[in-house]
Amino acid sequence: MKHEISAGGIVFKKAKGKKPKAESNLWLICQHSQHKGWVFPKGLVGDDEKDELLEEAALRETKEEGGVEARIVKKLPGVVEYFYVFQGKRIKKTVHYFLMEYVRGDPKDHDWEMSEAKFVSEKKVGRTLTYSTDRETFAEAIALKRKLS
Repeated sequence: MKHEISAGGIVFKKAKGKKPKAESNLWLICQHSQHKGWVFPKGLVGDDEKDELLEEAALRETKEEGGVEARIVKKLPGVVEYFYVFQGKRIKKTVHYFLMEYVRGDPKDHDWEMSEAKFVSEKKVGRTLTYSTDRETFAEAIALKRKLS
């Protein structure tokens, strides 16, 4: 069985005109072009560069799929693991996520892998994400962000 390692970002930015509190953050989510699910930007480690680090892949994928540049705040503890089938072959996927803070860019500048990328409120993230593993990971990101604030 093939095993893929991916890395991605859970990106927040302060909402304009809001007081500095957790609820005033907006979060980046993306809609996948093929399966149409709402997810966080992520992708294969070493996709373009053989010795790519997890952090490098996460930042690159956030830029490619989410259209924005971000800085890593901290790696989320644990990983997300799941299986999927591609061209009739079962693949195990392990994803490492990083809590990130928005630096610059526009989600509209995402690549072809996503049909849409946007910043939304914390409440909307929970209602919009397609997969339970992403909702669980988002809850971990929220807890980590609050712990670090």
